Amino acid sequence: MLQAAEQFFAQPTDIAPDRQLSLGRRLLEDGLIAPWQLFYGLSALTKWDACLADVLIAKSWVSEARLMPYLSDHYAAQVIDLKQAPPDFRLSQLLPASFCIKHAIVPWISTNGQLVFATSRPHAFETLKPALPAGPNGLRFVLVNERDLHEHLAKVFHHDLVHLCETRVPSEKSCRDWTGGENRRYKIIATLLAMMVTIFAAFPIETLLFIAVIILFTQAMAANMKASAFFKSRPAKVVRPKTHGKLPKISVLVPLYKETEIARALIRRLGALTYPKALLDVVLVLEEDDTQTKAALDKGRLTDWMRVVQVPPGSGLTTKPRAMNYALDFCKGDVIGIWDAEDAPAPDQLEIVAAHVLSADGDVACWQGILDYYNPKTNWLSRCFALEYSMWFRTILRGMSRLGAAIPLGGTTLFLRRDAIEAVGGWDAHNVTEDADLGIRLYRHGYRTELISTVTQEEANCRFQPWVKQRSRWLKGYMITYLVHMRRPRLLLQELGLRGFLGFNAIFLSTLSQFLLAPFVWSFWLIALGAPISWLTILPNTLILLVTALFIGCAALDMTLAVTSLKGQNRRWLAGWAATLPFYFTLATVAAYKALFELVSMPFYWDKTAHGQTPEGLQAEYSALSP
Repeated sequence: MLQAAEQFFAQPTDIAPDRQLSLGRRLLEDGLIAPWQLFYGLSALTKWDACLADVLIAKSWVSEARLMPYLSDHYAAQVIDLKQAPPDFRLSQLLPASFCIKHAIVPWISTNGQLVFATSRPHAFETLKPALPAGPNGLRFVLVNERDLHEHLAKVFHHDLVHLCETRVPSEKSCRDWTGGENRRYKIIATLLAMMVTIFAAFPIETLLFIAVIILFTQAMAANMKASAFFKSRPAKVVRPKTHGKLPKISVLVPLYKETEIARALIRRLGALTYPKALLDVVLVLEEDDTQTKAALDKGRLTDWMRVVQVPPGSGLTTKPRAMNYALDFCKGDVIGIWDAEDAPAPDQLEIVAAHVLSADGDVACWQGILDYYNPKTNWLSRCFALEYSMWFRTILRGMSRLGAAIPLGGTTLFLRRDAIEAVGGWDAHNVTEDADLGIRLYRHGYRTELISTVTQEEANCRFQPWVKQRSRWLKGYMITYLVHMRRPRLLLQELGLRGFLGFNAIFLSTLSQFLLAPFVWSFWLIALGAPISWLTILPNTLILLVTALFIGCAALDMTLAVTSLKGQNRRWLAGWAATLPFYFTLATVAAYKALFELVSMPFYWDKTAHGQTPEGLQAEYSALSP
């Protein structure tokens, strides 16, 4: 095998490649491209972070196979087939798996004192040289097909990659140490419940007063947060930021799992994107055993800028963050984005993202777009869901970001600097709301998140049971995220600062208490309406009225925020439905107690949301909403 590889260097070269002639000139001389195509490609290189080969292939002017002999001449490097001449396995430990995959390079052989690398990105070799080990007589490279290289690396480093995708986040900032111990968690919960019952039996008035104070405190904190966010979120005129530098290559991860209904619609929607295809790298992330989605994708035609990465099984964990951790190293871009299977992003979304990336301060590592729904007219549930999202992304998150608070991210239309997501350890593979957790970890590492004015529409869950399943996963993830980051509250306070710490508690604690303590609040409502509830009548009337008034005030605030957030969306018809939001939010109490049960019994269980369940889910093309 090694002898076959070394024969490439023994072959005589008839004519030494003319290093003075550019690759484009040689292609032009041989008639592979026209003068105007060369002019276009060279002009693009002044504005894009790409090489000429990327531009020509992206425009379908030259195929990769046709271009390979010219790259070989241009770089004086042989072209090899890794299946026929695989790398020397003894060299596999010279570089980490993640480095090899990220830079599309692998130690191939050592011959005549030279260490030879196989790479599919020859234009980046000189830049990468200082980070590579060398033989006594230096190093050089050979050319390979990138798909073959990735397949080889995935096979050789299989164990390392599977382990890494589940453990990227340091254990002290992850919930993975909750694995097992189910009986212990049951015992702890049973002990806590017994203590609560005992305390209530011994001190009923004091216990009820304590619960009422918690309700007052958390709801007042939530109201203050929402009001502050509202005043801070009032936009400013949307102005495209001034940019400097070349447009970056953007990789977008699209995790898919059993998405047979939506797969073809997804490919059609992504086809509307207007970002230069030479800078676009869409990675469809599939579980290795998900043959259904793979078959659905095979029926469609993937373009050159779309590709599939299959995630092999590991410990039995099957979550979105685990899949994204695995696919991260396979990305080509310096900016990493995330879309969900049912997403319909605005066609110019990536141009807006790139403009923000190029103009942002150094501590900004994340850009969160606006999420909305393309099926608000389906039924009452979808209308209220659309109002909730409008209020959350256009008012609360935008305002909290401008206030400098740590914010939980949305799971899609999210774009990150690659160096930042790698620095914080990727996603917690075991957290079922990895987005919320990532937002807090970014802030703890000194990074900021900006809300940007671009919209992605997706499908609102509009049936009760799927809605409860999805909401219970979100709330369970909020519980896990809160408990993980509050392990060491003093350290959290130190890293977030007082304002960030209060914002963190305002978002997580008030959200969870709002739903978990809702039955208690409903009792206050009933008393205020004259219903005889003897176990609560022992409380002072002033306190009962205060809790009831605060609840009414918070509900009114939610309705106000929902209505005002509709401005500019051409959806004013939704405003009347804001009056029903208090009834809508009561449904989340069912989800909250389901989440609490699963927190104890199966904290890592991912209750998957089915997509493509409405006509809009299959037919909607892209977002036409105003940000």
